Amino acid sequence: MIKILTKLQLKGEIQVPASKSDCQRALICAAISKGKSIIECFGSSEDEHAMLEAIQLLGAEIKSINKSTIQISGIEHFPNEVRVSANESGLGFRLLAGVCASFTSKVELNAKGSLLVRTMGIYENILPKMGVEIDSLNGFPPLKIIGPLKTGVYDVDGSVSSQFISGLLIGFANLDGTSELIVKNLVSRPYIDMTISTLKSFNSEIEEFETDCFRLKGKSLTSCNYKVEADWSSASYWLVAAALGENLTVKNLNLNSLQADKALLSVLDNANCALIYSETGIQIDGSQRKAFEFDATNCPDLFPALVVLAAGIVGLSKITGIQRLVHKESNRAFTLQSEFGKLGLKIELVENVMLIHGSGKLSGGKVASHNDHRIAMSLGIAALLTSSIIEISEAGAVGKSYPSFWEELESLSF
Repeated sequence: MIKILTKLQLKGEIQVPASKSDCQRALICAAISKGKSIIECFGSSEDEHAMLEAIQLLGAEIKSINKSTIQISGIEHFPNEVRVSANESGLGFRLLAGVCASFTSKVELNAKGSLLVRTMGIYENILPKMGVEIDSLNGFPPLKIIGPLKTGVYDVDGSVSSQFISGLLIGFANLDGTSELIVKNLVSRPYIDMTISTLKSFNSEIEEFETDCFRLKGKSLTSCNYKVEADWSSASYWLVAAALGENLTVKNLNLNSLQADKALLSVLDNANCALIYSETGIQIDGSQRKAFEFDATNCPDLFPALVVLAAGIVGLSKITGIQRLVHKESNRAFTLQSEFGKLGLKIELVENVMLIHGSGKLSGGKVASHNDHRIAMSLGIAALLTSSIIEISEAGAVGKSYPSFWEELESLSF
């Protein structure tokens, strides 16, 4: 899919979609809970539907209540042998790996697209120590898993991905007995907080007895009614657009959310933007915006939106944490440097820091999303800063998290 955009002006109210990150956690917890759970505000992203299909194959029963509400009956009989796929969802893959390892079964866990070349070798290092047989294609999907996990006390390295830790926490919650997970060098702690919050919503007995050390009593999950939050990651593009001068109100965001990307509000404040809260939603006055510095190590998905913000500010902005961008849908640091470079933006990558030389405007040109949904959306918002045509190839990548993004952009344009 190719999207062609000219100079945009936006006005109106926008309600962002459900958080696929929040939803996937809720779906898999519901699948291993006793009883019937209701999941409200279920979204339409490819990642959410991949998780829904996977838990059905694992034995959960799904009933549609209405367009955005489903009922999930927890797994009563896990299949002896099964093949499931997370499609292109990195989070989905890691959550499914942890849960599948908690059952006494043979599971082949597969993937599609860019996820096939994202290493999962960490499982071969840690799962055998936990009693699980595992095989892969030299560290890449598919993974062949024969469980179950054994309860115990385990030290694990959390520097590669918090998603791996989340999967283990949910997997151990499905075991009989008590286990402890002691995590060293944990990155993206907000995502672990999300997982703990979701587990507690399903009545899991989990506690943090020291910093980054977690104790779980297994087989305690029971059904609940769960409302999925609106997605701060998706909201970031509209909030940045507002900061660049567009008359937008972003609705339905939870200001008490544990989502990591809520940190965008701190960035906007640091960039001297005024945040205006009302019963209607959030508006941003960025008329006095200035260059900013921010450490995005714990919220790396903000990088694409922040690059657009920095491009719209005259001066040098600095974002730390580019080592977290290697194992995404694309190598986002190089992709952002390359594609925004085609629009006239100078980006330097110096060790772990991205230096963005903003001029307040961009030129037109032909760019590509590299099949990365967040790159595609950031290039769409970049059209606010140019009076020339931007042609975006692989624009359909937005379906991974925000299928209606281009329609929403068009509806807000005038």
